[in-house]
Amino acid sequence: MSPGTDESVARVREVFDAFGEEWERLHKDVAGRVSFEIHRRFLDEHLTSAPRVLEIGAGPGIFTQYLARRGAQLTVTDISSVQLVDNQRRITEAELGGVVEDFRVADVRDLSWCADGSFDLAVAYGGPLSYVFEDAPAALRELLRVTRPGGTVVASVMSTLGAYRHLMPGVVDIIMDYGDDANDVVLSTGDLRPVQPAGHVCTMYRSEQIPGLVAQAGGLLIGMSASNWSSLGDIGALARLEADPAHWARFLDNETWACRQSGCLNGGTHLIFAARRHHSDTSDIPPPTPTV
Repeated sequence: MSPGTDESVARVREVFDAFGEEWERLHKDVAGRVSFEIHRRFLDEHLTSAPRVLEIGAGPGIFTQYLARRGAQLTVTDISSVQLVDNQRRITEAELGGVVEDFRVADVRDLSWCADGSFDLAVAYGGPLSYVFEDAPAALRELLRVTRPGGTVVASVMSTLGAYRHLMPGVVDIIMDYGDDANDVVLSTGDLRPVQPAGHVCTMYRSEQIPGLVAQAGGLLIGMSASNWSSLGDIGALARLEADPAHWARFLDNETWACRQSGCLNGGTHLIFAARRHHSDTSDIPPPTPTV
């Protein structure tokens, strides 16, 4: 782990401890429900029968419960003890606790408690790799290490351009408070730390940076998707579609297809990707150098 990132990661832990109730985030509105469906479909493509799964950044357990119902044997982790306690409570209330082998407070940068090849699948949804900043390649290498040969890491990171598109009021705040040059640095590096002295910080990515991140970690990129595209538009129009099951099913199929087109990858709030271990894996990982 890089000492320079420890303070930033500690800030992330404090933010998620303070969040407490996160359960409704992917279900509270129609756009969130679309995002859940895009994530779910991507995950399904990499689920085997009765897999052993490591979940990183599990939060209150939306995907924990989904994976449990799909027959996975789970090791559930989060950097926040508050989020993990909420997850454990919910999984117990849902009577799914029998498939969880362990609940553990863990930092994705250090999985030394896991043997090589322990899991069929590692899931890091919600941006855990975005929250370890310069250590993202090393963290992804750890995830690849603990998956078996042929196993898969499925992860998401925050999208630089998708956030710029979807969160324009926040972009304007950065420009007004810190200036155009500071905003240009965020667009170039994806790093929010210089313009967020308190609160939520992360490193965002552009789609063209994901192959480099995976390669630095000694992996092979096998798939990528935006988390949403047209569904970040008119919420009222989406609600009309959702009210009709036949139209809604077709829309979700089309949105899933669109999110994987090269011209749409940067259009969502997150970038979702899947990677596997490369046979010529090496041990030294330089810090990522974002391309402009």
